[in-house]
Amino acid sequence: MALSRAVPNLAFRRLRGQRSPAEFAAAVRRAAREIGEQVACDARYIGRVEAGEIRCPNYAYERVFLHMFPGLSLADLGFSAREAVRGRRPAAVAAGAPPPLAFTTRNDEESDVLRRAFMTGGTATLATASLGLGGSAAVAIPAPRSVHRVGDAEVRAVEEAVRQIRLLDDRHGAEGLYRRATQPLRSAYALLDAGVTTRRATADRLHNGAGELAISVGWLAHDSGRLDDARSHYAEALATARMAGDSALEAHAFCNASFLARDSGRYREAVRAAQAGLRAATPLASDRLLALLTLREAGAWAGLGDRGACSAALGRAHAHFGRGPGEGDPEWMSFFGEPELEAQEALCWSLLGDWSRAARHAQRATVLQDPHFARNLALYRTQLAGNLARAGRPDEAAAEIRRVEDSLAGVESARIRSLLTETRKVIAAH
Repeated sequence: MALSRAVPNLAFRRLRGQRSPAEFAAAVRRAAREIGEQVACDARYIGRVEAGEIRCPNYAYERVFLHMFPGLSLADLGFSAREAVRGRRPAAVAAGAPPPLAFTTRNDEESDVLRRAFMTGGTATLATASLGLGGSAAVAIPAPRSVHRVGDAEVRAVEEAVRQIRLLDDRHGAEGLYRRATQPLRSAYALLDAGVTTRRATADRLHNGAGELAISVGWLAHDSGRLDDARSHYAEALATARMAGDSALEAHAFCNASFLARDSGRYREAVRAAQAGLRAATPLASDRLLALLTLREAGAWAGLGDRGACSAALGRAHAHFGRGPGEGDPEWMSFFGEPELEAQEALCWSLLGDWSRAARHAQRATVLQDPHFARNLALYRTQLAGNLARAGRPDEAAAEIRRVEDSLAGVESARIRSLLTETRKVIAAH
């Protein structure tokens, strides 16, 4: 069964007007928040819609688009009818085929496309391993075979796995996800080992997707307190980046490796990793990425007690951040806005023992943070509580702890629990 050739969606392109894909994606996310929806829209998604790869949006995107353009129908937006693009789900999987690795997440229009691509002629079997936190649709990565040829559909499956893990992490934290998320990671690297690609661009995307997946799983390990596992996953991503010559992936891997080294108390290593990430990121035309990597460097200098170097790095980070977002900003940086900038600066001052200054920045982070990022908001409040307690303001710290506890339903993070325990001890000392 062949997939039909994509027809560019010119109507949707006209609606974007003079805005860049990244700017339009940001407008889509804002519109989603207005109606209580959550979509992981980015410049790549907009590009795929305009290229005709997404012939009909999922229900969440449909509601958002119709909210953005009242009075227009899906047809007016250049989309096909849902029933025209939805494939039938097979009654049973092929017997005897090796099981691939998959995970269950939210419903997405890509799921039907991917299932059709992977199940054509009964040549692949899909098995679903539920993350336990999403809906009923499976985003699957097919099991490799010696004759399997890796194409666009398989690569998109890996990329979608990355997006869904990040979405679930934003809402729920890492602990309930880590073990299950290692399944699609193994499958992605099995594709790299066994798959045969006919196009260099496909191979590059597969390497990038597998590396980003390794970083995402590494972050889940990091946030759930499995620091050795996280170090291993970040090293795997870095090796993948080096083999593929992917500077963007290399910068991301170093960014997370620096964060992990700082959290592990290896501050010299954190400095070196941040600086290596900056070297990799310099040609990428993303001031936001440079800002985040410079914040990582600042935090490492703070851990070493070097106030001058920390302050200088913070100044450079603010300068990069002040230049605003750009089309070169990586997709994974959707979390990095002013709240995270404030939270990272708060961490620097807390490492330097300036608790009142740290509390001021942590307070700004909690005020500015979008409630959708439930894990990050809980983390910022926890950090604020710790700074207040150490600044001699235990009553305010206790009030923040209560806010965190009231908001932790569905959020699982060993880091947050550990910080709460430390802060309670400081309050008890008062």
